Amino acid sequence: MPIHVLVIAAAMLTSMLLTPAASRLAVHFGVIDQPGPRKVHLAPIPLWGGLAIYGATLVAVLLFSWNLDFASWLQIAAIGVGASVLVIVGSLDDRGVLHHQIKLQVAMPVVALILIGAGIQSTVLTAIFGGARIWAVADIALTLLWVVGITAAFSILDHMDGLCAGVAAVASAFFLFFAISEGQLLVSTLAAAVMGAALGFLRWNFNPARIFMGDGGAMFLGFMMATLGLKLRITSVPDLHAAAIPLFILAIPIFDTTLVTISRMRRHLIPFASPGKDHTSHRLSNLGLGHKRTVMVVWSIGILTGITSIILERVSLTAGIAIIAAAVVAAGVAIVALERCPFERQGAPKI
Repeated sequence: MPIHVLVIAAAMLTSMLLTPAASRLAVHFGVIDQPGPRKVHLAPIPLWGGLAIYGATLVAVLLFSWNLDFASWLQIAAIGVGASVLVIVGSLDDRGVLHHQIKLQVAMPVVALILIGAGIQSTVLTAIFGGARIWAVADIALTLLWVVGITAAFSILDHMDGLCAGVAAVASAFFLFFAISEGQLLVSTLAAAVMGAALGFLRWNFNPARIFMGDGGAMFLGFMMATLGLKLRITSVPDLHAAAIPLFILAIPIFDTTLVTISRMRRHLIPFASPGKDHTSHRLSNLGLGHKRTVMVVWSIGILTGITSIILERVSLTAGIAIIAAAVVAAGVAIVALERCPFERQGAPKI
């Protein structure tokens, strides 16, 4: 049996087993998400399901990484430290003991610096424009933007039962595909572990959800997706294609964050301090799709953009540029169309 199947199975089973324990822990400490005008659930739901996703990923990686070299173990340690910081900060935020902006302004930049210190960073600009120092510095800045942006994107994506975990599972599957193709054992192990943990959590989180992952879980998944995007190296394609492939894999959270950022700025709101029902999924649901069908439609779009990333690996540079341009135009059209869809408009944020 291929080792990656074992990693997925171990993470999935562990996640399924840990989630009820995480639910009981949340209830014990009173970490409950109450219904409200900005929520879609109608009954109190325990948070801290992200602890199960985090624990299951950790168990699977530790069980099946015995054949990695010392350098890979150092990077696993750095990824583990960064993930732990976000899970702790997010869980404390769920408990209501931290200001919500600490996540964005402190925790996310800190974990990005941890990755950079471990040698996990972007090489996109130096690969495209050469090895001049200015591009090396720009790659560090791009790494900070990438890690903070993707982590924050998943943090705000967790607003419907099963949505965030499903999107992460789909994205992990495509990262796993490319990592296996390129022979990247560390990346494939991490992707398989996250995929299994997210799928196991869906047993309890798909509509009607019995537990939510909370900010700790959502930021953990975003951080892992950002890390996989940085670690993935595709050497058999033009540099532009290699840079675009993670963007297509993570097109759903990138698109959704872009949509709500543009929408909220147009309404003179602060994007990451103004939670509300104005996300892609909210708008699709308001068109009559309903909760479950909306989530499955978003998952399906994630699968389609992932398949597009595979196509991008197999076409010429000219064809790749055409695909990327078409995707940008399609995203722009979709944003304009979704802005015309009905959604509940929120008021001014609490700073």
